[in-house]
Amino acid sequence: MRLSHLLPLFGLALLAACASFPSPDERRQQAAALAQGQHWQSLELQAGAFRLQAYVPRAASASEELTIYLEGDGFAWLNARQPSPDPTPLDPLALRLALAQPDGHAAYLGRPCQYLDGERPPCQKRYWTQARFAEEVVHSLDQAADQLKVRAGAQRLVLVGYSGGGALALLLAARREDVARVVTVAGNLDHLAWTRHHRVTPLQDSLNPATLRPHLAGVEQIHLLGEQDRVIPPRLVEAFVAGYPPGHRAQVRMLAGYDHRCCWAENWAQLWRQNAQP
Repeated sequence: MRLSHLLPLFGLALLAACASFPSPDERRQQAAALAQGQHWQSLELQAGAFRLQAYVPRAASASEELTIYLEGDGFAWLNARQPSPDPTPLDPLALRLALAQPDGHAAYLGRPCQYLDGERPPCQKRYWTQARFAEEVVHSLDQAADQLKVRAGAQRLVLVGYSGGGALALLLAARREDVARVVTVAGNLDHLAWTRHHRVTPLQDSLNPATLRPHLAGVEQIHLLGEQDRVIPPRLVEAFVAGYPPGHRAQVRMLAGYDHRCCWAENWAQLWRQNAQP
C-alpha cells in the first residue's frame, strides 16, 4: 500500500529515519497503566481466530446498556512502504475515551494483533493493512462483544469507534440486533472513498460499511468530526451519510478546532454528554 500522500497527515517527524518508537512492550505497559490508573482491569478474550485485549472496570454492577469502545488502526506503518511489525497503538485514544466516559457502563476492545504480540499466529501484517476490516476481523470483534455483553449483564450495546474503529462499529451494527446506537469519532466510514481521496492502494481485503447502508439506515448513529481533520476529511463522512436512503437515523456533528487526534480525549466527558447521546 503506497502511503506517501499520507505521511504529512500522520506527522513526518514520527517517520524520520532517526525516530525511535516505543517498543511493543512499552506501548502495552502504557495502556495497562492508563487502565489501572482508573481502576480498570485487563481481560484477554479468545474470539474467533484472534485473542483480543480488553479493559473493563474492576467493579461494575450489571447494566442494561454497555458502551464498547473500539480502537483505531494503531501503529500500522513504520514508513511509507513498510508495515509495522506490531500494530499496538502509540497512544490508545479509544482507551482514553473509554476511561473518560462520565456515566454509564463502558468497556474497551483492542483490535486483532494489538497488545498481544503482532508476530504470533494468526497475526499477519495484512490484518493491520489491507485486511484491517476483513470478515475474520469483524467476526472476532463480534464474538468479543458477545463476551463483554454477557460479562456486564447488558441487554443492548452502544458502539463507539475511533478512526478505523468507526468502520468496525458500523460493520458490527449491520450484523447485530442489539446495537442501540453507534458513535464514531473521526471515523473512516467508507474506506474506498478514503483511499481514493488520498490516492493510496485500496483496502482490497476489507469489508466496507458503505456497501451496507440498507442494513444501517435504521441504526441510530452520531458521527463526530473534527473540522481540521486531514486524515478523515469531514466531507468524506458527510458524503457517507448523504448516501443513506430517506428516513435514516444518522447525524453528523462537526467540532471546530478538532483534528484527527485533538482534542477528543481531553474533552470526552463533555462531548459524551453533549454529543454522544441522543
